[in-house]
Amino acid sequence: MDYYDKVREAADAVRSEIRDVPQIGIVLGSGLGDFAGTLADAVTMPYGDLPHWPVSRVIGHDGKLVIGTVRGRTVAALAGRCHMYEGHGGPTVTFAIRALGLLGVRTMILTNAAGGVNTGFSQGALMIIDDHINLMGTNPLVGANDDRFGPRFPDMSEVYSARLRRIADKAGRAIGLRLPRGIYVALLGPSYETPAEIRYLRTIGADAVGMSTVPEAIVARHMGMEVLGVSCITNMAAGVLPKPLDHAEVMATARRIRGQFSALVENIVEQL
Repeated sequence: MDYYDKVREAADAVRSEIRDVPQIGIVLGSGLGDFAGTLADAVTMPYGDLPHWPVSRVIGHDGKLVIGTVRGRTVAALAGRCHMYEGHGGPTVTFAIRALGLLGVRTMILTNAAGGVNTGFSQGALMIIDDHINLMGTNPLVGANDDRFGPRFPDMSEVYSARLRRIADKAGRAIGLRLPRGIYVALLGPSYETPAEIRYLRTIGADAVGMSTVPEAIVARHMGMEVLGVSCITNMAAGVLPKPLDHAEVMATARRIRGQFSALVENIVEQL
């Protein structure tokens, strides 16, 4: 069975469990998975129960697909993702995005926990991604292209939809939340960056840094989906503050702002 057939089988398995096909997908980053629990009339499918679906082993990633409604809209929420630093290749890391695309999702909201490179950011801020820089050392589209997914050379001049960014700005204003914009840079990980690397990233225009999202965004655009990216600045990057970095701090900050995060995503979904 080739990769496309495996993705198709997974999408068909999801379709057999639900009544309404979602057109909106949401990937929930580290510590943000609680949003999946707010969906109404939800159907929950652990990744391990779906054919060929990869399972993340990272703390803060529950590993389940939840399909339900948010303010009357059917949404597919991925509570957890796989990362390249776990040893996975591009096709594995982006399998869930491919499956949701074949299921019928046309709008993808990608969220993550990120380190703040921009010294003007505060811990707990929610940043709308304007664009990204891929420093992971690879691309999820490397290898033979399957035209059933998308073209060999997809355009990346507007990875993150200007229309969706305007909707996010409006949704933020509706709940009294100012949303900074910025450039997200993805590195392979799993070690955090050094202070010298953060100075370099700031010099080339990065505002936030993380270890995910970019492969998913590339694949979503490859399949013709409209993409919105939201980074939760869960910690300031190395060298910004005089203290070491810790995944527990990332999780704690994500938990602290989950109310704001949920309100923002709900308002975005409502306006789509």
